[in-house]
Amino acid sequence: MRVFNCDHCGHLVFFDSVQCLNCGSALAFLPDQMTLAALTPAPQDGEALWRRRSHEGSEAHTGRLYRMCRNHTEYQACNFAIPSNDFADLCASCRQTRFLPDLSAYANMRRWKQIEGAKRQLFYTLARLGLEPVPGRPGPLFEFLADMPGGPPILTGHLGGIITLNIAEADDDERARRRIALGEPYRTLIGHLRHESGHFYWDQLVRDGGLLESFRSLFGDERQDYSAALDAHYAKQGELGDWATRHVSAYAASHPWEDWAETWAHYLHMIDLLETAASYQAGVTVPDPRGSVRHQVTDPFAMPRPGFQEMVRQWVPLTLMLNSLSRSLGQHDAYPFALSAGAMRKLRFVHDLVQAQTQSDGRPDTGVNDTGVPTAL
Repeated sequence: MRVFNCDHCGHLVFFDSVQCLNCGSALAFLPDQMTLAALTPAPQDGEALWRRRSHEGSEAHTGRLYRMCRNHTEYQACNFAIPSNDFADLCASCRQTRFLPDLSAYANMRRWKQIEGAKRQLFYTLARLGLEPVPGRPGPLFEFLADMPGGPPILTGHLGGIITLNIAEADDDERARRRIALGEPYRTLIGHLRHESGHFYWDQLVRDGGLLESFRSLFGDERQDYSAALDAHYAKQGELGDWATRHVSAYAASHPWEDWAETWAHYLHMIDLLETAASYQAGVTVPDPRGSVRHQVTDPFAMPRPGFQEMVRQWVPLTLMLNSLSRSLGQHDAYPFALSAGAMRKLRFVHDLVQAQTQSDGRPDTGVNDTGVPTAL
């Protein structure tokens, strides 16, 4: 996740920060401005409102008023703020959560806070890509549920615009147990949410966007029996096969829907990691694996379109550096993947589709690129 600087003193602060450790300013993320801001109290008519704090040395405090999300004031579980003219008591991220576990249980409270933190990270990336909910295009809803004694297990998944997550996934030991049992190299909360959001956006962008034929030519025919495909995948657990030549993960080879969701999640990994590396003030440079030249990592949102080849050129050495840093601390590789040309073609499809959806230059471009995605939808 990218880093920010305190509005008031300029000190480094983080996406989930609630207070600047240097100047003591209260901090909150402002979804309407897509930035983390230092705030100063500006109460009106007995309501606890806030406005952005000015730079150190200035007494002027201007701009719109905000209130803190109710999940912040009641549970210290959110750091998003709400414009004062928005009369909802939950922020843009928290209001997407439909069901919660029993928060009177301490363990559930801890799990919920961790999951909401990952969901805010997902919200940020989707918003940066122009995929945040707008009138006529709702975003996903979320249900965070716990297994009940004697009841059926809660399965993480997506159905009809609702993403369900078993809150046990917030426990490191349980997540590691499931990762090992399923033979997965990577299993995280943000990974789950990115993957399941892929199913949601497949419905919106591919199925409802008239791109089924282009999708099928690259990912395969999603009309094949889904349950049978997953049963077959788990039956051959442990067999390597040749999935790596065409997919980002072994699970992606189970069914075209899962191939899409795994590829979508991987694209969001790329966007977030590149933006994070680029956000450090001194910048991050990475070596070109083919020589001694070093490249500055660029914010993917600042790259000229289409930008995908430049993203890949920076992505490969950046992940090599990331894994080297992890190994230097005695940890497993943070990025345990190697992307084949086949996987790259699918990532390019996702990139082109997102770019087509979020074009803002106003040009009446109705061409088709080399992945079969119209350049303006």
